[in-house]
Amino acid sequence: MRSDVKRAARLRRHHRVRRKVTGTAERPRLAVYRSNRFIYAQLVDDRSGRTLAAASDAGGAGGGKTDRAKKVGEDIARKAKDLGVDSAVFDRGGRLYHGRVAALADGAREGGLTI
Repeated sequence: MRSDVKRAARLRRHHRVRRKVTGTAERPRLAVYRSNRFIYAQLVDDRSGRTLAAASDAGGAGGGKTDRAKKVGEDIARKAKDLGVDSAVFDRGGRLYHGRVAALADGAREGGLTI
């Protein structure tokens, strides 16, 4: 099926990116997961295997999906600032840097997070 091929290609891209991108406590990985309905973001310290902060638009207010993704980016940036983190490495999860994924990154940058 076409959906199986697309999913396998995304996972191949994700594994290729993850070989190069690792997060530390000082500069965690901003991992993005995008489903059809929602978008999720996590700040991950790969050295200790801990999630430092998380945000999503699940159960959030209305608006378009792109607008909600931008708000998630701003939310994760605010949580990062509370933890004393000012920069992160971006993990797009094998997705193209486009649409909701790019909107989340833009929102995080506007919130003060350096990517």
